[in-house]
Amino acid sequence: MAPASSNLSEAAATMAAERIGFAKITKLAFDGVNLAPLLQELTRKIDNGTASAGDGMDLSLITQLLGDKATGLAIQDEVLAQHRLFRSPCATPTPRLRVLALAAAIDMGGNTPIEFLLQDTDIELTTLYVVPGTELPSPLPEHDVAIVIASDSEECRPALAEIDRLAANWPRPLLNAPAKIVGLDRDKLFRLLGGIEGLDIPATITVGRAQLLDVLLSNCSLPEVAAGTDFPVIIRPRGSHAGVGLAKIDDVFALGKYLTERQDQEFFVARYVDYASEDGLFRKYRVVIADGKPYACHMAIADQWNIWYLNAGMSESASKRLEESTFMQTFDIGFGRRHRSALTELSARVGLDYFIIDCAETKSGDLLIFEADNTAVVHNMDSPTLFPYKPPQMQKIFDAFAAMLTKRAAQHAEHAA
Repeated sequence: MAPASSNLSEAAATMAAERIGFAKITKLAFDGVNLAPLLQELTRKIDNGTASAGDGMDLSLITQLLGDKATGLAIQDEVLAQHRLFRSPCATPTPRLRVLALAAAIDMGGNTPIEFLLQDTDIELTTLYVVPGTELPSPLPEHDVAIVIASDSEECRPALAEIDRLAANWPRPLLNAPAKIVGLDRDKLFRLLGGIEGLDIPATITVGRAQLLDVLLSNCSLPEVAAGTDFPVIIRPRGSHAGVGLAKIDDVFALGKYLTERQDQEFFVARYVDYASEDGLFRKYRVVIADGKPYACHMAIADQWNIWYLNAGMSESASKRLEESTFMQTFDIGFGRRHRSALTELSARVGLDYFIIDCAETKSGDLLIFEADNTAVVHNMDSPTLFPYKPPQMQKIFDAFAAMLTKRAAQHAEHAA
């Protein structure tokens, strides 16, 4: 498929283009709906010159969801060369609050999926893609509060730097300051959170391929090239996401096999922590922090250490779902209370208005932090029949997010008055 180009119909640079949106299209894909007819319809509009910039962004997303990331990003790049403002569907024509999200030009997982948080509300969401070297719209679209949704990834650094340059003079409250987002990178986070009582976060060390080859050749030991670590360790390519290249390495033989299979030049190395519970199962938790308060998001249970919710078999196990339901319903008097002090200090050090942590509990009862970021998916797409306990909990998170935005806007208005 050829990328969208000048066939996109022209629109004023300062007008927000309407689109189907991330949340609706992703939900269709999540439910197994065939996206091919919609892709064909959008492609025809591009070919005959009737497509809007919003159509182009929807086409980019669908193409990525169908597995063609390169073409999807090429379409997005061409759309953003012409237009950078997009309006997501709003539940009312007269919104009570207007939110401007500042995004980076990256793949579909590189920005906070904020549409899920505001879907079906009376809050209007407009997304502005910040492309370094390109002027922002002037005037900026009307908004009551802005929030940075670009991630801490290397690809987003130029956009974050541009937003940071403008942040001091932003006309409205600006949430999730870019200077705080860059502190979430794996090799920075452990330094930021080190020393918090009741919290364990293994040091993550950047190690080059040549250094690891020296370990294989017995020229040096692993602790010499990755201070504070020794076998077994967790390794992943630097900059990788979603578990790509993630492995547990028990000895030099396993390291040699891993390097044979990977051609990456830099890696993150961290000590392995066995966080299995007494029953031998591993439990991984996702917790949302909104305005300094923690909320249960999900709990995954599996017989392997490298858990993701989608590989934990939660849909196939009534007992696992019962445990997740209990985790959510008792969070404030259970998990949240046990780790209240650590979570409070963690939130203060990270300093973001909204972010997510993936964590577990060590055998000694400490809060074990795997990662923290501002772009993890928080959604309400799961079947309410299979997961009846999830919609109320997700709504609690969505309400907290909306309340945070409303609070910041009100504080600004009061100060301005």
